[in-house]
Amino acid sequence: MATFKSGRLYIVGAGFAGQTLANEIKSKGIFGEVVAFLDDDKEKIGRRLDDIPVLGPIRDVARLLRLQSGDEAIIAIPGAGREYLKELYDVLKSAGFESIRILPGISQIIEGEAHLIQTRSIDPQDLLGRTPVAVNLRESLKYLRGKRVMVTGAGGSIGSEISRQLLSAGASRLYLFGHGENSIYQIDKELRILQEEGVGEKAVLVPIIGDLKDSDYMDWILAQMKADVIFHTAAYKHVPMMEENPVAAIENNFFGTDNLIAAAKKHKVKRFVHITTDKAVEPASVYGVSKFLCEGLVLEAAREPDSSSLSFMAVRFANVLGSRGSIMPLFQKQIEKGGPLTITHPEMRRWFMTIPEACSLVLKAGGVGENGALYLLDMGEPVKIRDLAEQMIRFYGLEPVEDIDIEYVGLRPGEKLDEKLVWDWEIPKPTDYNRILKVGGNEPYKINFMMIKELLRPVCRYDPSQAEKYRDSKLLKDILSQYIQSYTNGKAMDKGK
Repeated sequence: MATFKSGRLYIVGAGFAGQTLANEIKSKGIFGEVVAFLDDDKEKIGRRLDDIPVLGPIRDVARLLRLQSGDEAIIAIPGAGREYLKELYDVLKSAGFESIRILPGISQIIEGEAHLIQTRSIDPQDLLGRTPVAVNLRESLKYLRGKRVMVTGAGGSIGSEISRQLLSAGASRLYLFGHGENSIYQIDKELRILQEEGVGEKAVLVPIIGDLKDSDYMDWILAQMKADVIFHTAAYKHVPMMEENPVAAIENNFFGTDNLIAAAKKHKVKRFVHITTDKAVEPASVYGVSKFLCEGLVLEAAREPDSSSLSFMAVRFANVLGSRGSIMPLFQKQIEKGGPLTITHPEMRRWFMTIPEACSLVLKAGGVGENGALYLLDMGEPVKIRDLAEQMIRFYGLEPVEDIDIEYVGLRPGEKLDEKLVWDWEIPKPTDYNRILKVGGNEPYKINFMMIKELLRPVCRYDPSQAEKYRDSKLLKDILSQYIQSYTNGKAMDKGK
């Protein structure tokens, strides 16, 4: 969220969003003075809007501004594409603005509404990758109006953004579930401030600290919640870390999801939307295997006779820009300390999408999705990690190699050079909804999830009669490699397999 200074402000964009910000700044009278709008619209240039001049075109007028120390620019063009944003950023930096803020993408702006509290400092994720698809949140979230909605992992990167967007859903209650006290405290506090500033609607926020691994607790808490919809984003997800802690990965992701599904079925949760990953396709890591098994649990639950009135579905996508522990925050820290930027391999590629776009599409899929369906978000074209690193270095006004070195460290256990979005037998087909694909096809082998659960259970949960198996990571990896053909027991995969 925004951190405010009190000084002179230039609002880039004299449309409805920009004018709304200007009115809010003026009415509060504590966040500075709007000196001018900057805009490229010939119909607006030269006019005054509420006594604020509109100057432009932006590229021409920016270099003529007589800036003072502390002057800030706020880009208030929610529908701006990546290329235009990059151009604006370069122009504003060249003009001498030290602080440049931005409104969130159009996927987070409801029917032109904009609030100062939503602005934040511009960062590389705003300028990299493709232009996000515009999603009409108010329309796509109609199915949640008046409902009780639970978000697991609500303090994480995906869970917290889904929670922010759910403020506009008209839900009666929003349950923020997670096992990290601090992260749940932070998102609960942030959402309450957003509500106080007029963002979204007045859902009752209920922060809940709990553990998916505790089946008795999950049964009890869902009985209390009476949730209508669950967005299941919670997971341990750092590949190298989970290779070091494989039992924890399976215990939390696989058995935790199994507990949640069982409780959701028992207490008649109407919609269950599971977030999954490209690393579940031909998984080479324990994390990937755990998510593959979770996909199976969700789709299996949808096929059971007692789920006819319920809808279980999964939404798969690849990397998101800027998530906690992902490559972009790491690169940022490495640049701030002078480098080097560490990359596993010069040819490594990944798909990327912004967190707000991914979450908007997940929420849309949750409403239009069918029971037993697996959906794939259209990720566009993969990006070389080296290219991403070089763009980030240039964002900070530096040059690769000349100012910041790039170092190749090699693939780590569980990593692949290239990820795949679908298995060879899966067929992604377009839906009526932009960038949401439905995955069809028959898998060439079936897995008996009940048997796998029984084999893995004594490794993850203490059984006195099988005490020697408890926390035996070697046994766990052996079981996984026996039943999941692509899993190579922790070896790095350098051919994308």
